[in-house]
Amino acid sequence: MEAHHPFDLRGKVIVVTGASSGIGRQCAISCSRVGAKVILIARNEVRLGETLSLMDHSHHRILPMDLTEAAETEEKLAALKDLGGIHGVIHSAGISTTLPLRNISEDKLSNFFKTNVNASINLTRLLTRPGYAAKEGASVVFITSVMGVVGEAGKTLYSLTKGALVAGAKSLALELAPKKVRVNCVSPGVVVTPMSSSAVYSQDEASLEKIRSYHPLGLGEPEDVANACVFLLSDASRWITGTNLMVDGGYTAR
Repeated sequence: MEAHHPFDLRGKVIVVTGASSGIGRQCAISCSRVGAKVILIARNEVRLGETLSLMDHSHHRILPMDLTEAAETEEKLAALKDLGGIHGVIHSAGISTTLPLRNISEDKLSNFFKTNVNASINLTRLLTRPGYAAKEGASVVFITSVMGVVGEAGKTLYSLTKGALVAGAKSLALELAPKKVRVNCVSPGVVVTPMSSSAVYSQDEASLEKIRSYHPLGLGEPEDVANACVFLLSDASRWITGTNLMVDGGYTAR
């Protein structure tokens, strides 16, 4: 009989949000390559289909939804009860911006928290209920950011939401440990994705070179973050909870 490898996700059901592009898409692909059955969640069904076409195996499932709509999320997640238990969640869906304080409005605050924080907590609450989380335990991974622990001019709004997840994960880890549910964060530096390519700092070479200089190992690739997530979903990390894993090319070592 083949020995079980601690990084193997065969036999595990993993939910990935934001799976239509960027880091979320790569997380779904990487999970499929180590054997997981993946549930892909995002708003755009066509782009979810594109992700699915890049994945190994054919037993995955697309679940289009808007995670900021709590009632819709709860209704659609009910379709997962027939899977026999969710073993892991990578919550990658989110929005980013660079915005000075004078332009931060009440509406923008509300929208960013609703998208980056409220949706994350609601999803975790729903998927860790009896009948959803696997009886043998589960692992929840929030994709946060270095901006959740360090500062940068114009990043206040984004930092507020990512810092909230970093802090909240610690309390969630303690609360859910009796249910054998682990909760951790992965905080990337700048990763080359469609989101980062449309950021303010990517619009001219001087600004982009400044951002590159903050990363001693260079800018990241989606695979760098996805590999860290696979580790935190796997049995190799079974004694890790309440942590924030910096995957930042040395950004926070400066």
